[in-house]
Amino acid sequence: MEASPERVWILVTPDKCSGCRLCEIACSLEHEGIIWPEASRIRIYELLPGINVPHTCVQCPDYPCVNACNFGALSVDEKTGAVIVKGENCTECGACFLACPGNVPRIPRGKGSVVICDLCGGEPKCVEVCHEAGHDALTLVKGNYRSIYRTFAKDPVEKGLDLARKVYGEEFAGGSE
Repeated sequence: MEASPERVWILVTPDKCSGCRLCEIACSLEHEGIIWPEASRIRIYELLPGINVPHTCVQCPDYPCVNACNFGALSVDEKTGAVIVKGENCTECGACFLACPGNVPRIPRGKGSVVICDLCGGEPKCVEVCHEAGHDALTLVKGNYRSIYRTFAKDPVEKGLDLARKVYGEEFAGGSE
């Protein structure tokens, strides 16, 4: 499944993240109607003190999660290129998680289906609140990024270690052997 050339995605700049988690709150309020960070489509990982990594779907152009779903629970929004979850079709099998290069899909206890960022129809609330808070760790970007998306589609632990090496040096984060 291929996306249109003009796509929308969220560029994450972990260096700017304060760890306030307002993005998680805004997302869960938008999608669940309550503050439920576990069901948020964006998560902040703090693997080391001061190393906060916002983690969300990068809307891979080859959509491995959508292609892995055998139950029709995942599709692609033609307008934004975002992954859309049809909760009633989700069996919580985890195939989408296993296929995702960034380990993004999650199944919150009590939700009954997987959660993946749908970009809020092209106006992500997480990006809005991050900007309003003055951090700008999340930026809405339009355009094709085929050649670099795997740079962003990483596991949050790997992203955190990359940032720790940048902040604390290679030796601290196990970069030299």
